[in-house]
Amino acid sequence: MGGALAILGVCLIVLMIGALGRKVEWLVNFVLRAVMGTIGIYCLNYILASRQISVAVGINPLTVLTSGVLGFPGVAVLYGIHFFKIL
Repeated sequence: MGGALAILGVCLIVLMIGALGRKVEWLVNFVLRAVMGTIGIYCLNYILASRQISVAVGINPLTVLTSGVLGFPGVAVLYGIHFFKIL
């Protein structure tokens, strides 16, 4: 498992270096989506907890990466997977 994560990490670094060489705009877009996705996850967790709905997607590097790459649909997928797991 650790080896697969290391390979994935190296691939992501290579992709980011390639993106930086071509377009800085892509990196800025990724960072903005990751930040907004993380804020969205935090707000949704807060709203669901205030309504006593026990669904909370954790904020960790994987969820930040998912929201950064996929944007809002990525956040929706994270909540969909979590709903599926609890049913």
